[in-house]
Amino acid sequence: MLGPRIKQGRMAAGLSLRDLAQAAGVSAMAISKYEREQIRPSSETLLRLAKVLGVRTEYFFRQSDIELSEVEFRKHAKLSAKDEGKALEDVREQLERWLELEAVIPASWPKAFALPRGLPAGVAAYDDIEALAERLRTAWQLGTGSIRNLVDKMEEEGIKVILTPHDGGKKFDGLVAKANGHTVIVVGQGWPGDRQRFTLAHELGHLALNGRLASSLDEERACNRFAGAFLVPREEATRVLGASRTWLEPRELYLLKHEWGLSMNGWIHRAEDLGILNKAAARRHWEHFARQGWRESEPGDPYPRERPCRFAQLVYRALAEDLIGESKAAELLGIPLAELRARRRMDATDAADRH
Repeated sequence: MLGPRIKQGRMAAGLSLRDLAQAAGVSAMAISKYEREQIRPSSETLLRLAKVLGVRTEYFFRQSDIELSEVEFRKHAKLSAKDEGKALEDVREQLERWLELEAVIPASWPKAFALPRGLPAGVAAYDDIEALAERLRTAWQLGTGSIRNLVDKMEEEGIKVILTPHDGGKKFDGLVAKANGHTVIVVGQGWPGDRQRFTLAHELGHLALNGRLASSLDEERACNRFAGAFLVPREEATRVLGASRTWLEPRELYLLKHEWGLSMNGWIHRAEDLGILNKAAARRHWEHFARQGWRESEPGDPYPRERPCRFAQLVYRALAEDLIGESKAAELLGIPLAELRARRRMDATDAADRH
């Protein structure tokens, strides 16, 4: 098992055999033999490999049988095989830690993801997506207001959410997949919060609309419509914008972004989808945004990134109930033992345990 783990760690780090060998002070042939389990690295070499790969040595001995299937990337450009491999291996490694934690925590958690009953059986038009998104919000007891932490809510509903730093140089937002019977949604860790939230809602749309869309509807467009409706229900969008507008002030959109976690561009789409802006008015907004360079980079402070804390919270719960020891807790959190102890003393607080 040691050899495949070294290879998995190398691929997750995006390193070639030569790159890893040079950084660890061994030959590329040696790395190749380690991975094929023809020879076994010494304890000293294993420590160097762990340091280069940014993992604890326990990582190499963790059992893994994670099989990803039905993987669908939400891309902006073609990903290289190397970048795709980095993302998928990071997803596997994070899922391993999730499943290892689940094996020791009380049986009351986790739950398996399942769509609620009562969702419309078919979606014949894009406008029908509004009702489906509202039904899902109701089933999840989200009310009609802004969703404070979308990652935590999805995890509460049984979806494994992975934030990965490997986004292929901003070439993909995220992906949805199945893994060992679990539903997984992955989002780029480095994107602004509003972009992360839209991607999470978009991928949820793929799950919610699967098997329901009429053949005449484009799935990506439908999932974008679902994402907007899920983040800002029709009733609330109409309340804050009005029933009909010819112009939306950029500052108004900026403030709405920070209230709802939907980008300024997303609000224009939302207003057009609901008929609050007609096509000509929406086009004027796009032209103005293009002239200002706001289609690619919106003005002002970015919306804060999603900051999930459920996994870390459960690690500390398992630690408090003596279900795991400090060494295992540090391994699950992916931090040195000394840092874990500093966090337990509350020397490091606030964002320390959030992805």
